[in-house]
Amino acid sequence: MAANNKLAVLTVLALLGSVSCQAGYGGYGYGGGNPTPPTTPTYPPAPNPPTTYPAAGLRVGYYDDKCPGAEGIVREAVRGADAGIKAGLVRLFFHDCFVRGCDASVLLQRTDANPQPEMLGIPNLSLRGFEVIDAAKATLEATCPGVVSCADIVAFAGRDASYFLSGYAINFTMPAGRYDGNVSLASETLPNLPPPFADVPRLKAMFAAKGLDTVDMVALSGAHSIGRSHCSSFSDRLPPSNTSDMDATLAAKLQADCASPTGADNTVAQDYKTPDQLDTQYYMNVIGRKVLFASDAALLKSNETIPLVYAAALSPKLWQSKFGQAMVKMGGVEVKTSANGEIRKMCGFVNKPYSG
Repeated sequence: MAANNKLAVLTVLALLGSVSCQAGYGGYGYGGGNPTPPTTPTYPPAPNPPTTYPAAGLRVGYYDDKCPGAEGIVREAVRGADAGIKAGLVRLFFHDCFVRGCDASVLLQRTDANPQPEMLGIPNLSLRGFEVIDAAKATLEATCPGVVSCADIVAFAGRDASYFLSGYAINFTMPAGRYDGNVSLASETLPNLPPPFADVPRLKAMFAAKGLDTVDMVALSGAHSIGRSHCSSFSDRLPPSNTSDMDATLAAKLQADCASPTGADNTVAQDYKTPDQLDTQYYMNVIGRKVLFASDAALLKSNETIPLVYAAALSPKLWQSKFGQAMVKMGGVEVKTSANGEIRKMCGFVNKPYSG
């Protein structure tokens, strides 16, 4: 593996150097950039996402004439949240889009007609940020009743949380025009959400099923630089594991932090170094074998993902651009329209009785 890592570094350096004089981010993986930028680094401007998405019916500025200021209302709701809730909003967007598409189905609460909605699926029991979505929705309903979908609020909130947690470095436009779904099933969460023990082939397959490629997958994995994890999600990687390659010092610290005389499932920061910053420290942690999940460690075991990990670690601005592009791309997954969706009045409940 050491030889493979050395080869990956040389490959990435060659790739970065070969396109450093080009305008734009074309080429393999994360594209251009310079691994050793000058004192005042200069980077080509990050390309903006296209303003229209014909296939999904989404466009940037969708609410400009329908509900002016809608995106600002969501941003202010997110601004007031603490770092943990902001991290939760990024995760909420991901979990929404990967199950039935970006349709706010993850927000639907239990009812007599539907006692097991998505939010009660095992991977979703630790989701956070619902109160921010509800607060934004309440303000929007008072301002523009029946106009702004909960699905778009989730997408805007994920974008805005990324903006704040990155120190304003991740800044991109999010197309809108999604409608809210009316089906939400806990049974669909495990088959669709990548587990923390997944290897690269399984990760690639699960992302590909949503129209996302390997570059998207590695870029979005950077969100593991924020938030917290239950110890049960990576307990198999702690001593006395004979298969884990986790850094021994970190493993010992985590074992102590996870120890609980009451048997409680403790939580720890996903990024031991910059836990409240959405940055490329995650990729340095992957390289240093200081990550929690087997799915994170797996990125250093595939010849396809190793160069992408090193590219992100060496070129933060390029990763920021790729992260934003991947968020927008994910935001177009299985979008609902007026033909099969609605604009909910309350994000936790469909407007009509649940129809199964």
